Amino acid sequence: MSTGIPEKPEDISPLLIGENIPEINLPDATGKNFDLNSAIARQPTILIFYRGGWCPYCNKQLSGIQEIEPELKKMGYQIIAISTDSPDNLKASTAKNKLEYTLLSDADLNVSKQFGLAYKAPAAYDKLLPTSSGGKNLDKLLPVPSVFFISKKGNIRFEYINVDFKQRISSDLLKSVAQTIFSEL
Repeated sequence: MSTGIPEKPEDISPLLIGENIPEINLPDATGKNFDLNSAIARQPTILIFYRGGWCPYCNKQLSGIQEIEPELKKMGYQIIAISTDSPDNLKASTAKNKLEYTLLSDADLNVSKQFGLAYKAPAAYDKLLPTSSGGKNLDKLLPVPSVFFISKKGNIRFEYINVDFKQRISSDLLKSVAQTIFSEL
């Protein structure tokens, strides 16, 4: 850990269930500022951190969530996904995966750091990350893919974090958690 950022995903120290999320303002796919805390105060939120639109596992996850998005919306949730992508690359992901939920750009990984999810990416990503982030990911960091269920008060009520980027929460488990904990949110 040279700059306080873990060298390996196994060494992250994420926010925990019961903790409140920090104040977050990030650009959306149009580049417009999005106040995440205001959005969360209006509606229980499923907050997803993913690596970027260049990641096939992320695209599969985003598409899978889009398939169950109508059911989650009907339950009362909003879905918001955050990645290292620039707003332009978010636009491309939205179009490619036909996404109807909000994508936000954490290109400098400031929010991923605040959530304790950022780690130093392997050297194989050295060229990709600064480019996909629109030149903002100069530290060449990645977030560990994660899913958080957040109450309207900004409190984390459930989280799924797996340091193996190939492993994601299944749609069935996500729906089950959504149904089980909604009354707590």
